[in-house]
Amino acid sequence: MPAGEIVRSEHGARISRGAVKMLLEMARPVSFILSMLSLYPVMLSAFFVPGTRWEERLAMALLRVVFAACICFSSGLLYALPEHGQDRTHAQIAEPLLSTLPIRLFCCAMSGMALLFLLSWWLDTYYVPLLRHGCCRP
Repeated sequence: MPAGEIVRSEHGARISRGAVKMLLEMARPVSFILSMLSLYPVMLSAFFVPGTRWEERLAMALLRVVFAACICFSSGLLYALPEHGQDRTHAQIAEPLLSTLPIRLFCCAMSGMALLFLLSWWLDTYYVPLLRHGCCRP
């Protein structure tokens, strides 16, 4: 099909293929920004809630992790869509899906936050009680 050909949708609206491609290209960066913004509340609830224990922070962060995973996965689907003229099967889409930027960002952010959360748990459990009892003061 030529680039300027008009396609009819289900409701009879006339849409050109170029408009659909342009809409997809505009949706990709918007979805990537949304995926980055969805990781921000995860970090806030995991580390920056004063006066809470690590068990409470973990419970608050888990729901936000699932929400961020859904947003990053849907953004990754936009990035893994085949270009115009390429036909790919579901198996061929699944491999590039895991290598898209939003999915990689989510995996790197979650692994980094998990390491920092484990470090904060260890410090809260083993180091802070020593400070309270005066064992480490000069």
